Amino acid sequence: MPALSDTYALILAGGSGTRFWPLSRNSKPKQLLDLFGTGTLLEQTIRRLEGLVPLENILILTNELQVDAVREIASMLPAENIFAEPAKRDTAPAVALGIGLVAARNPDAVMMVLPSDQLIQDTAAYHSVMRDALATAEKSDGLVTIGIRPTWACPSYGYIERGVPAVIEGLECANPPVEVSRFREKPAPELAEQFLAEGNFSWNAGMFVWSLPTVIEQLAKYSPQLADFISVLRDAPDLVATVATEFPKLTPISIDYALMENADRVLNIEATFDWDDVGSWISIAKYLENYGEENRANEAITQSDSQNNIIFNARPGTRVALLGVDDLIVVQTGDALLIANRHQADSIKKLSDLLPKELL
Repeated sequence: MPALSDTYALILAGGSGTRFWPLSRNSKPKQLLDLFGTGTLLEQTIRRLEGLVPLENILILTNELQVDAVREIASMLPAENIFAEPAKRDTAPAVALGIGLVAARNPDAVMMVLPSDQLIQDTAAYHSVMRDALATAEKSDGLVTIGIRPTWACPSYGYIERGVPAVIEGLECANPPVEVSRFREKPAPELAEQFLAEGNFSWNAGMFVWSLPTVIEQLAKYSPQLADFISVLRDAPDLVATVATEFPKLTPISIDYALMENADRVLNIEATFDWDDVGSWISIAKYLENYGEENRANEAITQSDSQNNIIFNARPGTRVALLGVDDLIVVQTGDALLIANRHQADSIKKLSDLLPKELL
């Protein structure tokens, strides 16, 4: 593993608040909520890095709507490590911005790119995997991905096809990397079943680890616009002004399309830690208390002849009571009440086109 002073982490903390409305809003999406009574997902992401990355080497990218809330949650970080993107440009420009910011500080760094909205509870296993990923990135010419072993044939995740064991001189680790054969986009349900049966596929968790020289070389080859942007940032006398001017000019594209699917060598380490992307209220439900016949709630409820409901009450001093209802999602906040069919949990974001702007 590289020296601690040479390890960096870029945490991506933007996104919208549509899936968990009305608890989440555009200014306070999932990663800024305390959904489980254990701190926000962003705070957990930062705390998990203790012992892997010094606090002064953790950078966060967010947007103008959320930057104040992020600064409050991430108050343990230097203020200059939190950046608001001046425009929405998808993950590749965001990652390039992070690479440029790190390159301006340490051109030989090894860095992780991490989402801020995933639930991971086994910190010891997480540290084991990420240390091996850092060591792999330092000793190889590959871009390292972290894969999640599929537990079901999910059609809404991207997949990584795992190939032969990687041969890397001088690397000794408990979680050995393999060569990535290819990335596969979100598959049809039948193809997802085939991936699961074949057994050599991982879910793409959106976690990447690489050395700066390697990733910059690969971007120069496959995404020169982003490589040029990084070069400008690395030499900029005024980083903030340069980002404000140059970032909005970048073409919106995902990091998978811009780089990972084209790179000369991509390696994969499969996670041994628990992982949940907490994608909907259905995902939240399994972490809540059970009342009666599988009624899951964050606070005590009263229920009779009701089952398979999900209740999240964020309005102190009020009580939710259920009578003769099944398969509902009920979310109560100070200014809104959601009542939805739980089988349409993934469609809650459609309400954003119908709601008054002040409730978004």
